Amino acid sequence: MIMTEQKKKEQRSNKWAFLFYQESAPEDYLNVLEELHVPFVLSPWHDKDVNRSTGESKKAHKHGAFFFDSLKSYTQVSELISNKLNSPAHVEVVMSPKGMYDYFTHAENPEKTPYNIMDIESGAGFELDKFLAENNSDLLQQVYEIMRDSGLKEFADFTDLVAEEFPLLLYYVFDKSYFFKIYLDSKRYIESKPKTGKEVEDD
Repeated sequence: MIMTEQKKKEQRSNKWAFLFYQESAPEDYLNVLEELHVPFVLSPWHDKDVNRSTGESKKAHKHGAFFFDSLKSYTQVSELISNKLNSPAHVEVVMSPKGMYDYFTHAENPEKTPYNIMDIESGAGFELDKFLAENNSDLLQQVYEIMRDSGLKEFADFTDLVAEEFPLLLYYVFDKSYFFKIYLDSKRYIESKPKTGKEVEDD
């Protein structure tokens, strides 16, 4: 056991995951993290989690991750978050950003309470829009539904709508702009095409 603990404390990585509780964290936790000048991302408040063994509600908490520009040890990161956020000292190396994203939102755990990606927080230069676009496999469906339900027919109008109401999805719209432009062009073409006699009868 002593060797295991020692090896853990000797781990070094530039991506570390941590957790902190709402009841003990400083109210201005975002400002506290910003002042560290280390890019970070935080889950929504997990305030509806239930302990499956006891059936009791878990204390509201956030999962988070630091993305350092150099390797840091377990001890360095552990001391940092426990001092700054009054959080548990335990930290873990981030092995998979996709897995971390799924854990943030419970995307791959339908038996757990889902959390909204719009409530994910970040700071100190973390590229949240890019992170979401790279790790959310359902974004295409979500953006398509927004486009379909909006009734808009121009890509510029659709982009403005996303920028105003769904800013975290804007990067994804730009990344997949070719698909969305083709979709809107096709929709306009179908609606402008003259109806045949049979289609008029069907109406």
